Amino acid sequence: MFRRCLLNFYPKRRLGHGIIPFAVTFLLVSGCAGSPVPIQISPTAEVTPTPVSLGHPEDTLRILHPEASTILNPHLTGSVKDWEPSRLTYEPLATFNKDGELVPILATEIPTIENGGVASDGKSVTWKLRQDVKWSDGEFFTADDVLFTYQFVSNPAVNASSQAIYDTVESVEVIDDHTIKVNFKDVNPAWALPFVGFQGVIIPRHIFEPYNGPDARAAPANTLPVGTGPYRVIAPGIKPQEVLLLGSKIVETNKIVFEPNPYFREEGKPYFSQVEWKGGGVVSEAARLVLQEGEVDYAYSLWQLAPEELEALAQAGAGSLVTNVGSKVNRILINRTDPNRETADGERSSLEIPHPFFGDDRVRQAIAHAIDREAIAAVYGPLGRPTDKNLVAPPQYVSPNSFYEFDLEKAKSLLAETGWLDTDGDAIRDKDGQKLSVVLQSPSINPQEARDIIQAALESIGVEVILKIVDPSDMFGACSVDNPDADTCFNADMQEFALRSVSPDPSAYMQFWTCAQIPQKDNNWSGWNDERWCNPAYDQLHEQSTTELDPEKRRQLFIQMNDMLIEDVVMIPVVYLADAQGVGDDIEGIDLTPWDTNTWNIKDWRRASP
Repeated sequence: MFRRCLLNFYPKRRLGHGIIPFAVTFLLVSGCAGSPVPIQISPTAEVTPTPVSLGHPEDTLRILHPEASTILNPHLTGSVKDWEPSRLTYEPLATFNKDGELVPILATEIPTIENGGVASDGKSVTWKLRQDVKWSDGEFFTADDVLFTYQFVSNPAVNASSQAIYDTVESVEVIDDHTIKVNFKDVNPAWALPFVGFQGVIIPRHIFEPYNGPDARAAPANTLPVGTGPYRVIAPGIKPQEVLLLGSKIVETNKIVFEPNPYFREEGKPYFSQVEWKGGGVVSEAARLVLQEGEVDYAYSLWQLAPEELEALAQAGAGSLVTNVGSKVNRILINRTDPNRETADGERSSLEIPHPFFGDDRVRQAIAHAIDREAIAAVYGPLGRPTDKNLVAPPQYVSPNSFYEFDLEKAKSLLAETGWLDTDGDAIRDKDGQKLSVVLQSPSINPQEARDIIQAALESIGVEVILKIVDPSDMFGACSVDNPDADTCFNADMQEFALRSVSPDPSAYMQFWTCAQIPQKDNNWSGWNDERWCNPAYDQLHEQSTTELDPEKRRQLFIQMNDMLIEDVVMIPVVYLADAQGVGDDIEGIDLTPWDTNTWNIKDWRRASP
């Protein structure tokens, strides 16, 4: 099964050179053999206790992430750098495991029609909550905390990053201290999105109620969280460390230290006396420390390194790669608004000012034809394969249709049709006195070789490309006057980064491109539709998908949405990426899922006995 999964995942043109050219162990944890993934009313997954092999009572788990965390509230961030450490402290009612099955966490069971949890009319779901749960300050967890979480996330003044998941909710009722009922505005096939996964974590009313408004980001618990999870943060919370100079950019690193939650409900867990979480720095150094030196137990985002570099580091055998195949797609976003002009109140990339040349679909199509997905995917080695789809998982939702093949001559022809010609012989096309020049913004963690391929191809068709490399902490931070480089500000013509769905149900993910999700100054740049693309027909398709109960009809709606995005070149999908993390050879209990953070089951992580 392992080999069949790999054969389906990696480009066939490289199979002859060996599927995995690394001297490391790969664990592929996604069900990529093509079998359907249960989405709407999945049975409760059977949880089998794993053998316990306790480490030293003073043992410290050392984790390294290339991006420095800035906030530990998953509802107030759109970045993995914050979601991952937050999950050591916060928990949802349930989550999806790697097989797409719902696993109860703060709930006692998964609601179904059979047990009465899912209403027969599809308009509500009732969750029964565990009665043995306390917050890390000793207060009891109750249904009122679930209600408050909904009130917090759905409050427009909070500008929660997870707000879109709760758009289908009409109300949340407290039935009793340990029973909560979620009422939907209409029949809802995606009832398992609210309060599930890392964007469904529950936060305590008694801590956050004073900050349920525009000052939500000022809450002290955003850096010193009070949660129900296995670990809690030791004061002062996020502690600045050294400052690095990466090129011309100053990068700050930080450290978060966790200790076991003394009120955690599972006896004997967690297994580590301390977790030391370091953020920021150089990925190659992180790979060296975990794969070669064994000084780190877990290191994130090693997919950013060249295959030959990983192979060299792995020779020492101190660690191996754990590979998680989910729905992650690296893409190029096309700005439909002008990043270089300001409105009267100083807003750039405003809906009031369209982009000067990306409004012409032939210009966007030319850019799409100039992207060599095969060459870019090769940069990532066996961790990436070319894709022209935005929605790549689960497999039943993947569109069979394709639109723009790599064709430089076609790209040149389209630009010539629109009147973009090189009239002065400088190899850059121009029209009406304007150069065909674009700024491409990209996080520094992405491979430079991939950026070089994009730049060279576009320049070969007469498009000047100015690369703008941004630190991930800035690019995936909140848009503000102090941080104009955030992706939601989109102060560039194009952006290149990866995005993924957080649930095997595509509803919340495909909602990202609805008109209401466009970040603008008047909504404090909240929302996920960075491209500023608005199409009422797309919105209508998504609205249909939220109430369609027929699985086949709903599947077709998602395929139509994908095709509409690709055909209109809202974005250009490039590489379907597997996440690759480095793990020490003596660490046990890791069970990755594409639908939650890597740390979702960190209560089970432990060090093997000598």
